[in-house]
Amino acid sequence: MQKLGIDIGRVLIAPDAPNGRADTSFIGGTLADALATPPYLGMFDVVPSLVQRFEGRVWLVSKAGPRVQEKTRHWLRHHRFFERTGIPSVNLRFCLERAQKAGHCASLGITHFIDDRPDVLDHLEGVVTHRFLFGPQRKPVGSRGAEAVIDWQAAGQAVMARLGGPVTA
Repeated sequence: MQKLGIDIGRVLIAPDAPNGRADTSFIGGTLADALATPPYLGMFDVVPSLVQRFEGRVWLVSKAGPRVQEKTRHWLRHHRFFERTGIPSVNLRFCLERAQKAGHCASLGITHFIDDRPDVLDHLEGVVTHRFLFGPQRKPVGSRGAEAVIDWQAAGQAVMARLGGPVTA
């Protein structure tokens, strides 16, 4: 059974900087700053199609401390994320260390994972079969066995290709 995992920061939530790296207004700013942070361009166009293709078996797995976890929950509610994507609201997992994402993915049986950090995808090697490195990177990097996807359109196409079907956005 195919299952998808998706990171949140700089994947679902847009970064501050055009190069895709900074997310300081979300992490370091106020709750109002966090709520004003837009979704990543194209995310609400592609994620619902992936949720449908995975028949709802999609989880959000994010590394965040308690304060950022709370901001994230508010952001998801504010943007009506669960209603707009079809992901069940109970399919949200947080951990305090990036390496802990591997434990979540193993226990959930995640087969596909989208994250913006090569080190996270390295931790998922041997746990998650199909790993996707999302967004602009500081330098060309290829996490061992991960496929680079620059934006949500590319991510949707790559995930669907691994599943054997076109993305419908």
